[in-house]
Amino acid sequence: MIKGSNVALATLSENVGSVIVSLGWGSPTGEGDADVSVLLLDANGKVRTDADFYFYNNPVAADGSVQLLGKTPTADGNEDRISFDLTAVPDGVDRIVIAASRYGEARFGELEEVRLSLVDGAGEALLRFLIEDVDAVSAIIFGELYRRAGEWKFRAVGQGYDAGLAGLAMDFGVDIDDDAAAVEAADEAATDDGTDATAPPTADAPNRAALADAVPPPRQPDGDGPTAKPNRRPRTAKKKVTLPKVVKKTLAENEAWREARLFPLSALKSDRDREMRATSVLLSVMAQVPEFGRRLTAGFGAPAGRMETFTEVTLPHGDAPRRPDGVIRVERAGKLWTALVETKTNGNALKADQVQAYMDIAARRGYEAVITLSNDVALEGSPLVDVKIDGRRKHKVALWHLSWAEVAYQAHMLIRHEGVGNAAHAWLLQELLHYLQHENSGCHGFQNMGPAWVPVRNGIDDETLCQGDPRAREVVESWERLIRQVCLGLGGELGQKVLPVQRSKRGMGPEARRSHLADVLCIDGKLQAELRIEGAPGVLAVSADLRTGKLRTSIEVAAPEQGYPLSWAKRLVRRLADAPADLHIETLVEAETGGPRGTLERLRPEPADLLPKDGATRITGFRLSLLKSMGNSRGNAESGFIRSVDDAVHRFYGAVVVHVDRATPRRTAPKEG
Repeated sequence: MIKGSNVALATLSENVGSVIVSLGWGSPTGEGDADVSVLLLDANGKVRTDADFYFYNNPVAADGSVQLLGKTPTADGNEDRISFDLTAVPDGVDRIVIAASRYGEARFGELEEVRLSLVDGAGEALLRFLIEDVDAVSAIIFGELYRRAGEWKFRAVGQGYDAGLAGLAMDFGVDIDDDAAAVEAADEAATDDGTDATAPPTADAPNRAALADAVPPPRQPDGDGPTAKPNRRPRTAKKKVTLPKVVKKTLAENEAWREARLFPLSALKSDRDREMRATSVLLSVMAQVPEFGRRLTAGFGAPAGRMETFTEVTLPHGDAPRRPDGVIRVERAGKLWTALVETKTNGNALKADQVQAYMDIAARRGYEAVITLSNDVALEGSPLVDVKIDGRRKHKVALWHLSWAEVAYQAHMLIRHEGVGNAAHAWLLQELLHYLQHENSGCHGFQNMGPAWVPVRNGIDDETLCQGDPRAREVVESWERLIRQVCLGLGGELGQKVLPVQRSKRGMGPEARRSHLADVLCIDGKLQAELRIEGAPGVLAVSADLRTGKLRTSIEVAAPEQGYPLSWAKRLVRRLADAPADLHIETLVEAETGGPRGTLERLRPEPADLLPKDGATRITGFRLSLLKSMGNSRGNAESGFIRSVDDAVHRFYGAVVVHVDRATPRRTAPKEG
């Protein structure tokens, strides 16, 4: 589409009761990001109440009409997805504005390929809109969904805002205090006075604090004072339930006493038993905890509605009936959305003939989707199962994949960070997590580097691995799956976005990027990845050197804009007081040769050793690194290489990254011309 054009969704697809809109962008450095927001507007072009404004602190509509699904990594950046159940949008809403904004002084001109795409409920791509001329703006209205004569249309807008998220929100009637500093100071004062800062807001400003949190608060001055408080979630009258991290004191007499569990695991002896039990456990919790069920199905095009789940279902298929592991059904306004579920556990691979049969059954019976669920992690452009779609059939069936790691991540986010409706729901999710994490369940996520792992390692050791070897490509794909799973695990623990950074040349697709990384593996013997962690001072890099058997985790911290180099070095060493003594610190300088380096143990008494000897070379930052030996086995259980990578990332973040200040980035010179 081009700017200003519009189209009726019904002319593009018959399956537009629910749609998913993706806002995407690329970044040359892999670090550029933005946050999406949605506004529901009445006939006057204003929000009815502040509750009609959805952003990262208010991501889900109570009626299920809007749900922000979070970020998905792409080959050159990120896509932020939003699920819309258009059948659930209230009658008083005429337009839905879809926008995104950047932080502070950041502008969209620093990003590439700023775009919007829309898919229907079956996952079929319907439209794409590339936005240009965005250099000086910090917020953009990408597009809008609007009603005309009872049907939904989409308009490509592409309008920029200099005033950021706050200016955009206020233009549409959101009651927001544009002085974020004043709101922050008022909250600090209330907390100091003993007032509950999380108490419900007053009626005249129901969401003002939440919206003020959308505007970044002023930075703390450089010093050793208290760190800035994290953004709070919207203040609501009904408090959600999260489980405490501290385990309650047990009443058991000794460690031999085992707590009774809702989902027992002792009887699981075969793969079939594990698959049946895991499917039943998951689907039952999805049906009983609406927040959880909705999170797992919204991205698959399911509407918000009453959910029922089933197991041991028999469906006719030729001479022999088929028995999918499960069925999910959602009812809304008298219409049904149905998905067949095929489950694998214990690292077993999905079978193409089984999935193909379920796709055929779903197409004949008018079902909307087939969902595969396994330990494996799906990659963009590399499907786990190849199926054939009969183009002659009018009804289209979407094929989606869900990993057990994603299931655990969503459960963690709800019961540890975001909260659920009541204590019973929190307890059910806790029991589900205990089940998934137990060694007998077989639901531990990606655990096997594949049959090419050992031959590739041997080929690197004896220098016989050649570029173009397909086994190197297989290892690169396994490495990417592992990194995505590590991101899910760390993100679930922290309650923050953790995404893999995909650096590649502009226009290079996933297949070409993986082929390039496979060639690098053959030449250098290294697997490398980067993780962007929300709130971290930089990108966390992971490198596995298959020649030396060493894992390196590192992060580069930019030098502050103000102060003296010796003060920077002293403060850095002081902040790392509890970090491991073998932490390597390297000074980054504007010179061809590297700067001074040393272990934290050696630098603690003499931080000045981090400064260049000539005193004139400009310091640009510091690189912090930890080395450890990596496991050797492929690991059908959670051990060997996979476990060592996961442990290295978690250890580095907990022992190093959390102690480092987020540096104020240096301003770049304006573009000429």
